[in-house]
Amino acid sequence: MTNRISDLNNHLFAQIDRLSKEDLSGEALQDEVARGLAIVKIADAICDNARLGIEAVKLVNEMGDRAEKYLPMLNPPPASDAQK
Repeated sequence: MTNRISDLNNHLFAQIDRLSKEDLSGEALQDEVARGLAIVKIADAICDNARLGIEAVKLVNEMGDRAEKYLPMLNPPPASDAQK
């Protein structure tokens, strides 16, 4: 996995495929449903994080340098912090 949104889509569709198996029942089905719920929670967090990044980029695009001091997470840490 290369950690792209397209990879996330692939994982979600793979989970749908696993849940769609006709012979899945009982405990195996319950396990797959639990796995699916966990995947959805993680996918939601990934999407929220991507959405936040997009909003930050939009803000910097609209405000230019004025927004950068309010968004320190967009700038690399100083060299002394990066070595820690």
